[in-house]
Amino acid sequence: MARDPGLEELMREELGGRPGLAEKSMFGGWAFTLNGNLLCCARHDGMLIRLGKGNDGWALALPGVIQMLSGERVMHGWVRGGAEVYGDDALRQRLLDAALAYVESLPSK
Repeated sequence: MARDPGLEELMREELGGRPGLAEKSMFGGWAFTLNGNLLCCARHDGMLIRLGKGNDGWALALPGVIQMLSGERVMHGWVRGGAEVYGDDALRQRLLDAALAYVESLPSK
């Protein structure tokens, strides 16, 4: 799958140079991890955001945000947003901030 370098750069800038932040190829895109835990991913078809099981209801209520699927399997705690979502600076930052809050609560791997 094709990557989206523009989205990758937006996410990289907003996540900043946090200690423990790493990047690697995953899910057909470019993934960001924090202290070894998967945080989010930039792909050609949008961004994947990890909010944690039971923490994604507010995001799913937003226009353009949908449940992440792996094939036909629902990935609870993960959401996906296309260009209308990641193109909105405030919304993209809100989703990334929520992902950071969740992933920072997890033990390091």
